[in-house]
Amino acid sequence: MPERIRITSPAPSILVIAIDRAHKRNAVDRDTATELHRAFVDFASDDQWKVAILTGSGGSFCAGADLGAIQAGRGNVLDPDMDTMGPMGPTRLSLRKPVIAAIEGYAVAGGLELACWCDIRVAAADARLGVLCRLRGVPLIDGGTVRLPALIGVSRAMDLVLTGRLITAKEAHEMGLVSHLSAPGAALDRAIELAHQLIAHPQTCMLNDRASLLASSLGHCPEDAGTTTTGANEHNVQGRLRADMAREFELGLHSLAALQSQGQIQAFLEKRGAKM
Repeated sequence: MPERIRITSPAPSILVIAIDRAHKRNAVDRDTATELHRAFVDFASDDQWKVAILTGSGGSFCAGADLGAIQAGRGNVLDPDMDTMGPMGPTRLSLRKPVIAAIEGYAVAGGLELACWCDIRVAAADARLGVLCRLRGVPLIDGGTVRLPALIGVSRAMDLVLTGRLITAKEAHEMGLVSHLSAPGAALDRAIELAHQLIAHPQTCMLNDRASLLASSLGHCPEDAGTTTTGANEHNVQGRLRADMAREFELGLHSLAALQSQGQIQAFLEKRGAKM
């Protein structure tokens, strides 16, 4: 099986994890999600790495779930157990160390959820972000309805979730969804610069303040992940974040059932194929 992600280290303590499916605009299928999840669990468990950067190859961050794979019966894993990996891979993980998203091209649907899972988002000036899955009836099931309002407020999040409109990197920056802008093609370079800044700080203080911030905004401290007694992944979310994501997922399953029964995925793929 060909690898679907590419892992590199541009400098000591910095790990770059890139979705490597440029021919699919880095849409995530089941195997890609599994590889992403494994890569971030390994990052969390290895003390040599202080900061990870999530990005995509070929000029795009991530176009969400691979609808073609779903239609072919190779869809993403849909497990309601919050101790397992998320449909997009690492979205149910709560890591002790920071992750930076380096966004080029499109970060839409599940790709936007991956970006929201990260601590800091860097976007190229020509990048586009949005809940584009709204137009196809595909729900947010990787924490998007939980993390997005925590980042930009309920009013702005509701606008993006209900309309499904694409926004520019500039608008995303103005609303606080994106923290840093870069020139086109330079998002990864800017993310690496930020990673160097983070690893230069005293780590205990920085990580404790990060944990406190996550606890106050999402109701879950990364330290809590190690308290699970289920024997499952020790890095998975707990607390209010876990309950909120479980509710989102339950509602999302109802939406997916309606989507499949109405044949909307097949109709979309046929329409896209005709255009190509």
